[in-house]
Amino acid sequence: MKVIVTGAAGLIGSNLVKALNERGITDVLAVDNLTKGDKFLNLVDCEISDYLDKTDFLARIERGEFGRFDAIFHEGACSDTMEHNGNYMMANNFRYTQTLFEWAQRTGTPFLYASSAAVYGGSTEFVESREVEKPLNVYGYSKFLFDQVLRRQMKVGLKAPVFGFRYFNVYGDREQHKGRMASVAFHNFNQFREGGAVRLFGPYGGYEAGCQQRDFVSIEDVVKVNMHFFEQASTAPSGVYNLGTGRAQTFNDVALTTLNTLRANQGSSVLTLEEAVRDGFIEYIEFPDALKGKYQSYTQADLANLRAAGYTGSFFSVEEGVSRYVGRLIKKYLKT
Repeated sequence: MKVIVTGAAGLIGSNLVKALNERGITDVLAVDNLTKGDKFLNLVDCEISDYLDKTDFLARIERGEFGRFDAIFHEGACSDTMEHNGNYMMANNFRYTQTLFEWAQRTGTPFLYASSAAVYGGSTEFVESREVEKPLNVYGYSKFLFDQVLRRQMKVGLKAPVFGFRYFNVYGDREQHKGRMASVAFHNFNQFREGGAVRLFGPYGGYEAGCQQRDFVSIEDVVKVNMHFFEQASTAPSGVYNLGTGRAQTFNDVALTTLNTLRANQGSSVLTLEEAVRDGFIEYIEFPDALKGKYQSYTQADLANLRAAGYTGSFFSVEEGVSRYVGRLIKKYLKT
């Protein structure tokens, strides 16, 4: 089998390449932008057949140089929710995705792509339905817009399967390059190892300090869902699907799980939230002005459509998934 993965050196893309390798698939065309060169580290333990810069790849797609592949996983995008350059965001996220979608339809290549829970914006409902999609930033809008392209095309018919995944808050291995866009768990891990405490936002949006809630989903589960649809592409229904756990948990839950996993590694006792705050292990900072009005204080994926499409796997809770992840970070970065 031969497969394309865009954004191949990123968090989700590199984990997908590794998962394909584990299934015996090594004929993988990896596509990315390595201007930030240290992302290559995510592919060192992976087997690929070729690498192309995103610009070169797109030019070759537009020239019609590629025929059918067994699948394309399109994970390449600007995921910075604070990026304000709308022209860049729309070209990099919307137009790029549309071009690859049209190529996949022409060649009959199954197309699995990254959408985002950011399409819901300030909504209080998280079901794949147009009336509750209210993006708060241009990143969310760029993802929302292509989802509408797919919906329109589905009404007149598709020539190849298409699966869009609205990722909620993904955390896990191979995200060390993401800077401020890395997960809360990764930041909390580094905050503790550097200063002995973790930091969260204070009160905002009617929520007490650290009590804003998100649907935090492990990269392990993200990969499992993608592989399911890849392997069932010929029979699974095309569409846009939420990909979260279906369970909202607080930022306090993430911080406390990270903290206690690190403390257990040191031979220290488990703390309650109240004890962690009292003893200065969890600190709250003022909510940033730059995020006000653009921040989702609550998300929780409705998984009804994902389940109806045939995915029956379970999802890790924060306590399960974050502890597993932090355990691996400890082995990688800390001496036990």
